[in-house]
Amino acid sequence: MQHTLYSERLQLIPFSSGDSELFLNLNTNPFVRQFLWDDQIIDSTTAEAIIRQNTKHFQEDQYGLWKLQIQGSDEVIGYAGLWYFFDEPQPQLIYALLEPYTHNGYATEAATRVISYAFAELNFQYVRAAMDEPHRASQQVAKRLGMALVDKRLEEGKSTVFYRIDKR
Repeated sequence: MQHTLYSERLQLIPFSSGDSELFLNLNTNPFVRQFLWDDQIIDSTTAEAIIRQNTKHFQEDQYGLWKLQIQGSDEVIGYAGLWYFFDEPQPQLIYALLEPYTHNGYATEAATRVISYAFAELNFQYVRAAMDEPHRASQQVAKRLGMALVDKRLEEGKSTVFYRIDKR
């Protein structure tokens, strides 16, 4: 089954087994890792494990992490998808862009497509997203997606906010 998704300007392509180095490079980028990895630099072993798990998720669950490309380009500008965080009962929305591609609506566009897929294809009844409270730009994306703030709590010692959108 093909899991590539398309939006108006983007194509969302599942990370595959050969993408460990690409995933590592995206996540060691200082702008990306600032909030996603609490500014820690992940190693190649971690990147490889995530890509292996991603492949398994797509095979078994039909979701995971998609790399984002502007249609007509091979350049990867970030990623979006559904991934398990904390003790949530279902995977949460995640999105990350390289800094030069921010403020163009790409995160909102990609996340909208992932949410649509989660509702239409996976029959999710809701989608949640968690983010560090200081990450205001990510919260603005969540609000543009129609998500509402539903919780705020400490996760791993950091103030974390949770947004949610329900299937209509």
